[in-house]
Amino acid sequence: MLIRVLLCVMLTAGALCGADADRPARVLMVTQSAGFRHGSVTRGPQKLAPAEIAMIQLGQKTECFRVDCTQDVQSDFTQSNLQNYDIVMLYTTGRLPIAQEDLDFFLDVWLRQAGHGVIGFHSATDTFKDYEPYRTMIGGAFAGHPWGSRSTVTITVHEPNNPLVQPFGSEFVIQDEIYQYRDWHPENVRVLMSLNMEKCTPSKPYHVPVAWVRSWGDGRVYYNNLGHNAETWTRPEFLDSVTAAVRWIRGELDAPVAPNPELSADQDRLAREAAGR
Repeated sequence: MLIRVLLCVMLTAGALCGADADRPARVLMVTQSAGFRHGSVTRGPQKLAPAEIAMIQLGQKTECFRVDCTQDVQSDFTQSNLQNYDIVMLYTTGRLPIAQEDLDFFLDVWLRQAGHGVIGFHSATDTFKDYEPYRTMIGGAFAGHPWGSRSTVTITVHEPNNPLVQPFGSEFVIQDEIYQYRDWHPENVRVLMSLNMEKCTPSKPYHVPVAWVRSWGDGRVYYNNLGHNAETWTRPEFLDSVTAAVRWIRGELDAPVAPNPELSADQDRLAREAAGR
């Protein structure tokens, strides 16, 4: 069932969208699980999950976007329905029951259009891991989480002046679950944040990116590993980064998207040194 929430117009100053935005972006937020179901997308008595509530409220506060939420991709993730949206947010797991023709339309047609984009949260990389086109689009596939939900990690922001991650500063500490990846190709993405292995336990001798962006045709993809813990969805810097991602996808913000594999190579070296190898 598609849950629609009307946009409440905010009359206060400080809306974060550009003055030239002619309408809020339309967002389809998919929180269906075909594998492990995270607490942040588990719906309670209010019939909405913490992550869904956070995105709906953020859209209302900023006037940047309005959100429809679904946990029924068979009905709602279709060629005809996707054409109602500018952005798809994914907090999903497993091989979702999306018809192949609809998935191919999403990847080959819809997402390649200017002004369209994907914002992937946490387990979006634990989705369609056996389907190479999706894996390439999102940037990689989940391959374990040595840093579990109770881990406190230090994250380095590589481009603190980049509007997509500027809210986080140059470095921050957070308690959240952090993934490592397989089928991850640094030549395809621009890494924005990574684990600081010198300050994390366990310290692994390899680079673990936390957030990145890439182009997909004329469309744009923003992925952020954070969001396992419901508390992350209340952090202002996390929410501000999502708002910036919406504006970037719409073309209201400029941010570099060219891949930076040299950064990953340098992070690999620093990780090996931190792990004592």
